[in-house]
Parts: sequence; structure tokens; C-alpha cells
Amino acid sequence: MSFSMFRLCGFQILLVIHLAMCQNFGNLHLTGPLKDMNFSVPEGSGVRLIYQFTAEPPAVSFRATGEKDGLLDIVPKTGVLYLNGSLDWETKTKYSLQVESLDEEGQRVKGPYTIIVFVEDINDNPPEFDQLKYTGVVRQNSRPGKPFMYVHATDRDDPSTPHAQLTYSILHHFPNPYSQMLFQINNVTGAISPSMTGSYYLDPQKQDTFTLVVTVKDMAGLTMNAFTSSADVIITVKESLWKAPPTIHIQENSTRDHPVNISQVHSNEPDAIYELFVKEQLPRLPFSVNQNGVIYVTEPLDREKKDTYLFFVIAKDKEGELVDKPLQISVIVEDINDNPPVCQKALTVLEVQENEDAGNYIGTVSATDMDQKDTLNSRLQFKIESQVPAVPANDLFFIQQDTGILQLISRSLNKRIASSYSLKVLVTDAVFQTICDVQIHVIDINDQIPIFEKSDYQNVTVAEDLPVGTVILEIQATDADEPLTGSSYIVYEVKEGDPNKTFIIETDPETNRGFIKINKALDFETAQVYNLVIHATNPEPLVPGVQYNSSSITVFKVFLTNVDEPPVFSREAYTAEAFENIPVNTLVMTVEAYDPEGDTVRYSLEGDVKKWLRIDSSTGKIYTASLLDREQKQAYEVQVVASESNNVAQKSKATFVINLKDVNDNPPRLATNGALFFCHPLSGGERTLIQATDDDEQMFYSTFTFSLKDDTDTRNNWEISKINSTHAYLSPKHTNFDEKVYNVPVIINDNGRPPLEGEINLEVNVCKCSSEKSCFIAVQRERSWPSAGQAIGILLGVLLLIVKRYHERYRVSEKMEDLTILKHCDHRGHVAL
Repeated sequence: MSFSMFRLCGFQILLVIHLAMCQNFGNLHLTGPLKDMNFSVPEGSGVRLIYQFTAEPPAVSFRATGEKDGLLDIVPKTGVLYLNGSLDWETKTKYSLQVESLDEEGQRVKGPYTIIVFVEDINDNPPEFDQLKYTGVVRQNSRPGKPFMYVHATDRDDPSTPHAQLTYSILHHFPNPYSQMLFQINNVTGAISPSMTGSYYLDPQKQDTFTLVVTVKDMAGLTMNAFTSSADVIITVKESLWKAPPTIHIQENSTRDHPVNISQVHSNEPDAIYELFVKEQLPRLPFSVNQNGVIYVTEPLDREKKDTYLFFVIAKDKEGELVDKPLQISVIVEDINDNPPVCQKALTVLEVQENEDAGNYIGTVSATDMDQKDTLNSRLQFKIESQVPAVPANDLFFIQQDTGILQLISRSLNKRIASSYSLKVLVTDAVFQTICDVQIHVIDINDQIPIFEKSDYQNVTVAEDLPVGTVILEIQATDADEPLTGSSYIVYEVKEGDPNKTFIIETDPETNRGFIKINKALDFETAQVYNLVIHATNPEPLVPGVQYNSSSITVFKVFLTNVDEPPVFSREAYTAEAFENIPVNTLVMTVEAYDPEGDTVRYSLEGDVKKWLRIDSSTGKIYTASLLDREQKQAYEVQVVASESNNVAQKSKATFVINLKDVNDNPPRLATNGALFFCHPLSGGERTLIQATDDDEQMFYSTFTFSLKDDTDTRNNWEISKINSTHAYLSPKHTNFDEKVYNVPVIINDNGRPPLEGEINLEVNVCKCSSEKSCFIAVQRERSWPSAGQAIGILLGVLLLIVKRYHERYRVSEKMEDLTILKHCDHRGHVAL
């Protein structure tokens, strides 16, 4: 730049020359013809040259008008546009001037042209909180991440630049009794919420007040020279409102108008939506809850159908996410006397001998009441209303009032006078009454004893492996008393030689024939011979003076033969529970088997397809052989084989099932891996749905949180918004995207214990789309000779063209210059060539 171009006077000349000499313009073009132009000047930069306009004859000078404000002007003779002071963005963000060129007579040659000087903001204002001190209230057990208050700060710098981009953080936390903070703050919105630790540990009984020192930084907090301001936040912890009510008692068959208010719950979040759910299978749940948390019984209850109810109240937010853990509601249905006594039998039939003594027990009249047991509502009392026939007296029988036991009043029964009696027994509770019918048969006296047809049945030889229930011998005795009565019915019993009840004898009631059966498994190694002594008796007592003798006794022997038996397990099935993350070589079960013949038992496993287990062949101890995984198999079943060491063909099997308990060992992931895309150019408002899942066991209150990785590019370009506990929307924050594939790092957290985090690099394609909103990408391949498959495809294509074009001949080029394949990608990531 030539100094002869500047013809100024006094201090102004010196100033401009000084600026021209000292200013470092670099490679900028600072001169040019007069035209509309825009300039950017940093605020606070002081006196400086901006630009020199060159005169085109006949122009010899320049004139500037407009928003000069004493700071901007032009040197008339040289056309130098200059700044003689400091600009302030907070005062004014741009200046508009009109510049024209003049000839020797001062007449306009060109112009006026608009010259706009934009003021560039610098970071010269610290952020300021809108309050010096904030106060907030949080409830005990509030869910983590749910804001209960906000702080807010502003910055006077340009909001479109990082100078006014604010980020919040917690500097101090008083007191802080744990290694992790009890509170957290959203660095963008200033929302304060409990942390995972705080949600669990906040308790007003231990500490009811906390002070946070919250800071706000400009420049997004990314530079050391960012301005920082702070404010105190006083937080009061109050007791949780979300508590299960005490057990609710409801009287059955209520006549009140339903629904009836029986209790109320309160969520810590005022806009919570309440719902009921029940784990057990019911035709319907006779309870409801409204949006104020009031619980109603919707219909009269019947204790005899169901006496207790257990169900849960849950609270959700508007997105359907649980805001608190479910509360269990317990309801007990109280009894009223609404059921009459019921006779257990339509007709109770009893027998009594004609020589029975007074006071002897005859039998019991049984009745039930469906009202609550052991209450006055179900207390029953008995009374004889009538006796037919009333001979030789009308009060031959007595019934105990509270037990229903029937007794004989006097020894006056005579079968020749009356062979049976019919009684009407009145059964009452406090409100209702029922008549039960009783038939009493007078039977002949038992004055004859059973007599065996044989006194010795010799012996029986059986193999030790005969199944239980097998009949090994039939025996017969006879009785001369009245047939089909307790006096003639014969009861066979092994009195000697069988202390362990290995055998049992059943009687045919029609023929009195006895069938000796195996009652327990036989074992040659335990006993080879049984010397059995069998007695035959009657259920009715013998009359005085008559006694059982040797005629009612028989004997016989049972010989067992040995059979080579396989080993026997102590149990048919073994089960164990273990967490899926237990170490390798952990002992999970010990099985036991023995060989009846005393041979050594060896153990092995069958069906261990995943090779998770191993067994000690000598001891039967089962260990883990590799790491377990509940997500592959929750109940893992194998067969344990016990075999004789000297005869492996003799073997037995038992089932072993290990039920794996879940640990939170799988981070969240996306439910589908399909490619996502947005059509280029973006118009604004686009969004795409993503879904999270987790291979761990999902509880009914499982939930995921979605966020973006905390880096500048991701947060400037994308945003994520939660829909419910498993879904979220991913959206572009602006429309200025290039046509390419973007990697968006998405972070998903679960609510397990311990909570896990999964980071997914989500590929999002910004591409040109067809009219069907499908994404098309042209892929160039290197020049090369075609492969064999390609050559065949080309030849087939050529043949089809020849047929279509009436056998016109075409030559196929030996070398393909450029092969472009159109790849058609739909939103699921499928590719069609």
C-alpha cells in the first residue's frame, strides 16, 4: 500500500499512517473498487483500518453517510474506510453506511453503495444466575434423574456463539457422607435431580438439609479461560409419600353402594398416573384406583370364595415409565354368618351291637359350615329331634351338643324288637339350622371267631425285584357270625416276622379272602427270609367269655432270591440354585447312590451339551466346569448316571437341574440393528424411532435411559428424546447435514443392580431419496476384468437382447470400463441389487 494514497491532516494523517505501518493484513485483499460490501470487526479491537476503495475516473474522492456514530468514517481523498474507536457488540451488532464516489465538482460518479460492518462478539461477559440462592424440596426415594427443581443463568454475549453457551455443574455438596454425590445436575438445562445413590440413601431422619454449590460456565465449559459464576442451592429432604397402607379389612357381602373408598396412596410426583395389577390369575379384580390414588372395592366380596387379596399399585408418568416401585396392597375379607350348616353325608349309617353297654361310642354325626373357621359364625351344635321307632323307649340315644358324638343311654337294644333306628339330628349355628339323617343298625353279637382253613401255608419263594403291590399269596378264614357285619368281617394282620411292614394283607369284603401283597421294596441284601405269623380278627369286639385262639392264627415263610440290581440314588431328582456369575470349579451339588450288592459306584454326566458341569466320578460332587450364562439357559438339566464299576451295564439315572439366578451382566443394546437414514436435504422436524432391550431378566419395572455421548459434535448435531421406558426418538438438531454416513454415539443405561451402561455407535445415513422415501447410493468399483459369474451374467443378458432385437448382433466389450451398481436400501437396511 503506497503512503501517497493518504492525504490527511495533522493527527489523523499520523494515526492512519501508523495503523497502515503496524497493521498485519496477512494475505487479505484490502483494496478494491466501490461496491456493496460486508465487513466483520471484533468488538473492543480499537482504532484500525478496514478497507480502501479505489477511485475510477472521473471519480477523485469518496463520501460516507449513515450509522457512523463517531466510530466509522472514510478518508475522502484515499477512500480508506477506518475505525477510530472500539465497537461493543452488546451496544450495537452492526453498522450500515452508504458510500459514493465524487468527481472534481463534488458530483456523484458511482453509488451510493451499502457498506455493512458487523460487530463480532468476544467473550467479555460472565454468566449470571437469575437468583443468588435457590431452594428446593425433594422426597425420599424419588426416582433418579427426575428433576425436582431448576437453576437458570444468562449471558449477555452472542447466543449464537460458544461465548453464551452455558454448562452447569455441582462444585460442592455439603454434607456428602457417601463416595458418590446424592444429587446431579443436567449440564444443559440446569435441572437438579437425585442420583442413583441419592434415590437409595436420601432419608430425612438421617439428614434433612443439603447445600449445593452450583457453577455455570460459558464457552460450554471447554476452555480454561471461560467465565464462571456460582450460586447456593438449599435442598430440603422430606419423607416419601409413597407408602403402602396398612392391611385393609372389608366385611363380606356388604350392602353399601359400590364402589366404596377403602384406602388411598400418594406418589412423590404430583402428576403420576395410578394403575393396579395382580400377579395371580383372577377372573377379574374387584378393585380400582382413580387418578388421585384413591383405591375402591367395586363390588361386594364373598369370603367363602376368596378370603384374601394381594395386588399392587403402580405409579407412572405421562410417558408410561414407572416413577416408584410398586406398592403391595393386602385386603382381608371379614366373615359374616351367611352360610347354614351342611351335613357331611346325606345319610349317616352306623352299627351297634345289641349287647352294647350304656355310654359306649356309636359314631359321629358330621356337619360343616363354610363360614370362617374357629369363629362363632361356624360353631355348630347338635340335638336329636326324633327317634323312630320309639321302642323300647324314645330316648335310647344321646348326642354330645358340640361334637356330634352319638352314645347309647342304656343297655336296652334288642335286634328282635328293632333291627334299626332312624334319627333326625338338628344341627344349628347362631343363625341357621339343618336336619341330618342318621340310620343305626342293631347287629348280632360277635360270639364266633375267624378260623383259618390252613394253619400253615408252607413257604413262597420270590425274586427281590418284584414290584410293590404284587400279590404273593392268598389266604382264607371263615366266620359264622351274621354275614356282612362287623362281627363277621375278617381283618388279617401280620403280627410277627415283619417289623418294617414289608407286607400288607387286604380283605375281600364279600368273601373274606385275604391277599398278601408286597408293601415295600424287597431287598435280598437286607433280609433273605421272612417267617410270618398272621392273625385273623373282627372289627367288632367279641362278647365276654369268647376269645381268639390258635384257630385264628396261620404261618408261612417267604424266601427271597438275589437279583443283580443297578445302583440306587438317594433321590430321583436333584435341584440347586446358583447365580450365573459363580466361579469355575464351584461345588453346586453332591449326589449319592449305592449298589444293593455292595459294588463300587462310579458317577458320570449325560446331556451336558454346554459343558458347563463336571462330576467327580468317585464322590458324586458336581462342580461348574465353565462360566454359566442364564441368558442362554435359565434351568440347565443334565442326567447323572450311577453305574457299577464291575458291570457298567447296571446303571441308574437321576435328574439334576440347576436353576440360574440372574445378575445384571448384560449392558443394554438396541433391539434391532437395522440401518437408519434421513433424506437429503433435511427439511426439519425429522426423527427416527430406536428401541432398547437387555438380555438380562426383565422385571415389570425395568426401564432404560437414553443419552448422547458428551462430545461437542454429537450434541451440536443430534438430540435424543425419551418416549417411554424402552423407546426414544433420535432427531437432527439442524438441517445443515452433508450427504454421508454419520456415526452417532448413543448411551443406554439400565436400572439393574449394579446398573450397566451400553454405548452404541449408531450409523445414520443422510442420503438422497426416491419418491418412496428410500435411500439410494451409487457405489463405484475399480476397473477390472469381470469375474466368471459376472461374465456368465453378461452373456445371458446379451443373448436376451439378441432375441428381443430380432437377432441383431452386438459385440460385448472384453474390458468393462466402469461398473456402477445401484444399491437400494430401505429403512430396515435391506439391500436390493
